[in-house]
Amino acid sequence: MEPAELLTLYERMALIRRTEKAAHDLFLQGLVKGTTHLAAGHEAIAVGASAGLRDDDYVFATYRGHHHAMARGASPEECLAELMSRATGLCGAKGGSMHLTKAATNMLGSYAIVGAHLPMAVGAAWSAKLRGTGQLAVAFFGDGATNIGAFHEALNLAAVWKLPVLFVCENNLYMEYTPITDVTAVPRPAADRAPAYGIPGEVVDGNDVVSVQETVARLARRARAGDGPALLEAETYRHFGHSRTDPATYRPAEEVERWLKHDPLDIARGRLVEAGVPEERVTEADERARTAVQEAVEAARNAPPPDPREAFTDVWADGGAAWRT
Repeated sequence: MEPAELLTLYERMALIRRTEKAAHDLFLQGLVKGTTHLAAGHEAIAVGASAGLRDDDYVFATYRGHHHAMARGASPEECLAELMSRATGLCGAKGGSMHLTKAATNMLGSYAIVGAHLPMAVGAAWSAKLRGTGQLAVAFFGDGATNIGAFHEALNLAAVWKLPVLFVCENNLYMEYTPITDVTAVPRPAADRAPAYGIPGEVVDGNDVVSVQETVARLARRARAGDGPALLEAETYRHFGHSRTDPATYRPAEEVERWLKHDPLDIARGRLVEAGVPEERVTEADERARTAVQEAVEAARNAPPPDPREAFTDVWADGGAAWRT
C-alpha cells in the first residue's frame, strides 16, 4: 500500500474513532436517545474492507455499524444527527444508532436482529450475478451470529449457487457479555465453520487496516471471478462495553490492557512511520479529524427536529406510505 493511501485510511479511522467518542459523550449528556453500540476498536475492519471493495459493492452491517456507514461515505454530521434524532440525520431520524443506512452508496443498512442481514446479502449477491454487474455483496457480523441459524442458511445457499458474497465476522471475543468460546464447539467460530460448506475460511488481524484491505481485495477478486463466497474472521476488540448500559466489568483487566495496546490507530501509525511519512503529516490528519467531528457535533446540536408530517414517508420505494397490492 502506498503511504498516501495508508495516511488516508488512517485519517478515516481517526474520524470514526472521534465520532464514536462524540456519540459516547452526547449519550451521557442525554442528547442521544435509546442506546448505542459503539465500534471503537473495530475501525480497521470497516475502513480496510471498504478500501478493498468497489464503490458499487453492497454492504450490510449489524447494529454495531457506525464504522461501516462512515467507511461507505456517511459523514460524522449525518451519523451524529441521526443518533440525536435530528431532521438532518442519515435516515431523517427514523433509524437511530442501530439502523444507519446510506442507500446512495450501497450501504444497505445496519440490522438490529442478529444474523438477519446475512440472507439479504445473499439475495443482493444473487441479483448481481443474475445481472452480470460484477458487484460483490459483503455482510459484516459479530461472532455471536455464527451460532444463529441464518448464518448457516446463508453460507449454504451462497455456496450452492457460488454467489459473489463475502461474509466477514468481526470477532471481538464476546457475544454481548458471554465469551464466544464458552458456547461454541470450535476455536474459530467463523473460519472453522467454512469447510462444512466447501468455502474458504480465513483469519486476519482485524486491527491491521493493511492486512484487512489486502485480504478483502484478494477474496473479492476471487468472488468476482466466479469462484463463489468466502468467510473471513477478523480478530478485534471493542473498547467499550456491548452497549452504553454495559460497563464491561466481566472482561479480565489484563485482557483489556493487552488489546488496548493493539489499537488499530497505533498499528497504522506505526506503519506510517515505517513508510517514512513525517510525523507532522500524521498529526495534521488527526487534527483534521478532530475539527471535522467538532463541527459535526455543533451542526447536529443546532439541527431541527424531524417534521412529524414526514413520519410515514419512505415506507415504500416511491417514497410514500400508501398501501400497495
